[in-house]
Amino acid sequence: MIIERARVPLRLWQQAAVAMGSAIGALVDPRRADLIAALGETTGKPAFEMVLERMKKSEEGRAILLERPRVVSEQVGHAWDLPDNTFGAAYAKFMGSRNFSPDDRPPVRFMETDELAYVATRAREVHDLWHTLFGLPTNLIGESALKVIEFEQIYLPMCMLSVIGGTVRFNEKQRSMFLKHYFPWAVRAGRQCTDLMSVYYERHFSEDLEQVRRKWGIIPAPQHPK
Repeated sequence: MIIERARVPLRLWQQAAVAMGSAIGALVDPRRADLIAALGETTGKPAFEMVLERMKKSEEGRAILLERPRVVSEQVGHAWDLPDNTFGAAYAKFMGSRNFSPDDRPPVRFMETDELAYVATRAREVHDLWHTLFGLPTNLIGESALKVIEFEQIYLPMCMLSVIGGTVRFNEKQRSMFLKHYFPWAVRAGRQCTDLMSVYYERHFSEDLEQVRRKWGIIPAPQHPK
């Protein structure tokens, strides 16, 4: 399996070294998705273990773990052919309007077991589905707000570190807008919605976007203040 072949076993001191190096590198260049991913993996084992246990207690979560769907072009390409009102079409529009590909995510390398590696992969691959559900843009404010939601859902330390790094890079107007409007919304949205890691999104692509938002307790992002 690709996930298993990509894994790199690390000793404790090696994990600490990768985590520290990744954290420093990500702060210097926040565009380095590979460093952010490595930081999330080397500091996130307890969080991914908790997510795994939650998924095992959910019917859809167990189905995900059994079937191991991937959010890659080969498996989600049909979303581009769905009616405009559907969740799948909204995801396709989100990706297409930004020239994003589902295949662009870096592989998981530093999880100890194949099962945890899949959970980490799933968390990484549903990121753009969450953008779609919450109606968040991919600018600095939108990404920072989604990291708050991800922290509330997954408890990855890297998410809060990313938010802190994002607020440092905000200008004064952005920082005020984020702290006043987006941060409190994101905390509430992340806590109020269902366990998003236990949702088998691919089974719901053909459903109406607003209906799945209501079903999963999604609070869309606030409108950009004038």
